[in-house]
Amino acid sequence: MLIAMDRATLQKWISDYESLWRTPGTDRLGELFADDARYLTSPWAQPIVGLADLAKLWNRERESADEEFTMTAEVVAVDGDVGVVRVEVEYGNGDRWRDLWIVEFDPAGRCAHFEEWPIAPPKRTGA
Repeated sequence: MLIAMDRATLQKWISDYESLWRTPGTDRLGELFADDARYLTSPWAQPIVGLADLAKLWNRERESADEEFTMTAEVVAVDGDVGVVRVEVEYGNGDRWRDLWIVEFDPAGRCAHFEEWPIAPPKRTGA
């Protein structure tokens, strides 16, 4: 089944991504990502390829499914099967990030390529 990518479809994928991040385990990654998806944690990182390695990354990167954070996301653009998203995450410990996501989808609506451009706030210096 071919899925037409548009802003609403991308926004739903983002919501599903956040929901899955908050869910114990990684068994459902295949609902969001293609079997051979390429996932970059920064534009300079070596890609994580495939669901098994993506599961390892998710298990390593999140504290737990109960990790305290709020996430807001705004779809910036959709062009064909590629979307650009502005994401802001604030963690319960006070850490915060802004990201740009470049997400490319396969015909089934699963992510085939995910590239994250993380941006941390400037470090405060003592006076």
